[in-house]
Amino acid sequence: MLSVPQAQAAVAAGADRVELCGPGDGGTTPSMALVQACIAAVRVPVHVMIRPHNDAFTMDAHWLDVMQRDITLALRAGAHGVVCGVLTPEGDVHVGAMRRMVYAAQGAPVVFHRAFDQTRNAEDALDVLCTLGVRAVLTSGQAATALDGAAQLAALQTRAGDALTVMAGGRVRARDVPSLLSAAPLRAVHARGTDASVIAELVDAVRRHATS
Repeated sequence: MLSVPQAQAAVAAGADRVELCGPGDGGTTPSMALVQACIAAVRVPVHVMIRPHNDAFTMDAHWLDVMQRDITLALRAGAHGVVCGVLTPEGDVHVGAMRRMVYAAQGAPVVFHRAFDQTRNAEDALDVLCTLGVRAVLTSGQAATALDGAAQLAALQTRAGDALTVMAGGRVRARDVPSLLSAAPLRAVHARGTDASVIAELVDAVRRHATS
């Protein structure tokens, strides 16, 4: 989400969680004023993107300090959780950095974003995130789309068990839901909320699948 009206439209369409981000490819950290406004405007959990730049998923010491402070500020503003991800130059989860992010969150949910899809070994990355206490990971199963990665998504959720929720993300559309959810024991799907009609169709498809 990039704006309060978009967040409101997504919730009206049936979204039960909002991921709020600022501008840029993949989203960056939104202003704290926007965080406060969004939280005041919707009655579902708001998770805030913590990504100070979109050059890459590696961060130097300066940016890690900024990320920690942004997490603190977002939670003080009323955010229910945060979304972040830091990799090493080699393509592994940066354990030290993510440990700092989880600590800064002070028990609030931490979601690892689609930096996961750039890790060199998805299973190893998942194990690390489970150990660190990350609550969820957003991924396409390292494929072009979540539907293409359905088998990997299923394997990842099975591997994680109850330790972590695998959220299917990556061009998810309503027409994909039956195949995607039949192939994988998923608990959550993620879609861009800039088009409320897409969210409404997706929510309806998920509900119909759940009752079928």
